[in-house]
Amino acid sequence: MSETALPDRTGAFQARLRKRYASERRFKALGLCAVLFSVGVLAILLVTMTMNGIGGFQRAELAVPVDFSKAELAIDPQRLNDKDAIQALELAGLPLLIDNSAEQTLGRKAADELGSEAWREAARDIIADPSLLKRKAVLNLPTSKDLASALRGDGHEELRAQARDLVAKGQLARNFDPGFLARADATDAQMVGIWGALKGSMLTMFVTLLLAFPVGVLAALYLEEYAAKNRWTEIIEVSINNLAAVPSIIFGLLGLAVFLWIFPNYRSAPLIGGMTLALMTMPVIVISGRNAIKAVPPSIRDGALAIGASPVQVVFHHVLPLALPGILTGTIIGMARALGETAPLLMIGMRAFVATPPDGFTSPATALPVQIFLWSDEIDRGFVERTSAAIIILLIFLLVMNGLAIYLRNRFEKKW
Repeated sequence: MSETALPDRTGAFQARLRKRYASERRFKALGLCAVLFSVGVLAILLVTMTMNGIGGFQRAELAVPVDFSKAELAIDPQRLNDKDAIQALELAGLPLLIDNSAEQTLGRKAADELGSEAWREAARDIIADPSLLKRKAVLNLPTSKDLASALRGDGHEELRAQARDLVAKGQLARNFDPGFLARADATDAQMVGIWGALKGSMLTMFVTLLLAFPVGVLAALYLEEYAAKNRWTEIIEVSINNLAAVPSIIFGLLGLAVFLWIFPNYRSAPLIGGMTLALMTMPVIVISGRNAIKAVPPSIRDGALAIGASPVQVVFHHVLPLALPGILTGTIIGMARALGETAPLLMIGMRAFVATPPDGFTSPATALPVQIFLWSDEIDRGFVERTSAAIIILLIFLLVMNGLAIYLRNRFEKKW
């Protein structure tokens, strides 16, 4: 009887084994599909942002020939080195010269479609190359927003026809706009730039890191290495875990109620924005820091104490260096979250229209996420393209910041 039952048991075992192998293959396939889906979504995001953002790095420009040698602007070339060189060129008659040159070569209608800041662009070209005052040059100057819209196929049919005619003559084109990376916000999509918001984000992130990292690491060290295990430390631990899950706008309300009450004159300053985001980032650094410190083998501590190291030396010479890569991982996550936050910065007033880049930590400023949010709310299609370009800058900034943090993490990583 046992001999006949044995093949049955063997067959049942083989069936169960095949079932387990089939289940494992399905699990691997589902995992591969999940990875491919994530990569596909990321690729769609990057391709979409790149295609939409290409136009954001361009602007409509009119080619205006200007003969500066015949105009003889009444300005001393030495004045071009002064801070008020643009104002000096204005007083010397540069706006009138640009308008007359555009009328002579393009016609009155086309000259009227030059941007209001076109002469300032010409002034910057002259300051960069003073030899222009002695010769004839063709300047690519920004158009009005109406002509830029007509070039994209929007607006009135008459203006679209004019745009097509200027393009056919080679006098109107969409060119790469390097000034987009050097200017600040403006009311015209043709003249906006991202440098003001980018510099504001840099200053804000610097303040955030300067406050959140040392305080978070020291708090993690104290809770894990020195604090007594009692009810009070349990309450602190639970509070830190809860703070890590609090919506970001709550921290914005806290910054509005506390920091702006203490520093009422620094509204919309990177200092206040950095302090607010530091409160949001600190719990993440504390939690990751405690886990990294806890992961250091006890034998490291015992060996250091056995050779005569003091408890403080054990912590700062042995435990902290080994835990630093894990701490930096948590810092990367916290800083990446802080970089993309908008709600806390809106609460403390960093949505103000700032036409010049901030001079320091206490100057009025905006940040990249806020700038993207404000531009996305504009009706002008030109701002939509600029929004996509700003998103690309934000992603590049995030990749550079995370890449530097990952390099530092790998640099300090130690094997045992």
